[in-house]
Amino acid sequence: MTELQAISLFKCLADKSRIQILKSLMEEDMYVERLSERLGLTPATISFHLKKLVDAGAVKSRKEQYYTIYAINGDVFNVSILDILKEQSEEKKLLDERDEAYRRKVIEAFFEYGKLKSIPSQRKKELIVLQEIAKSFEDGREYTEREINLIIAEYHDDFCTIRRDMIAEKLLARENGIYRKIGN
Repeated sequence: MTELQAISLFKCLADKSRIQILKSLMEEDMYVERLSERLGLTPATISFHLKKLVDAGAVKSRKEQYYTIYAINGDVFNVSILDILKEQSEEKKLLDERDEAYRRKVIEAFFEYGKLKSIPSQRKKELIVLQEIAKSFEDGREYTEREINLIIAEYHDDFCTIRRDMIAEKLLARENGIYRKIGN
């Protein structure tokens, strides 16, 4: 289910009459007049709501003699909300561009001539700064504490705080006095 289909379905489900129609169709397939009698709504109202449900993909219809029979579309309701949220968003590229612009803005604000002017107090901004400093470390290489301190000192004098925060943010790992870069 795409993001737009999910939005259409959720909008459609935000109506008590449509929910009652779906509950009735869970019990058995029905035609408009039967739903009208059962729910105490006019056939025109039922038809209006069924059109919305069909358009959203929640209900299917089929012809039987003179009647159009409506049935719930179980496939639509067997989709997990997590699956919908995992679906690639059409706005993902725009979100990524905004994230990258924010990242550049933070880096420009806190770095001057390759040096860190100050350690950000906001965690989100500090993480961006720490990730930028982490680019100085090689993947797979082991470092002594002195080597780590020298590299960090190129950016800022308070290498102890930065080193500790990089470990806390899981950008660096420390084991038996040996450090290594984690992840990308």
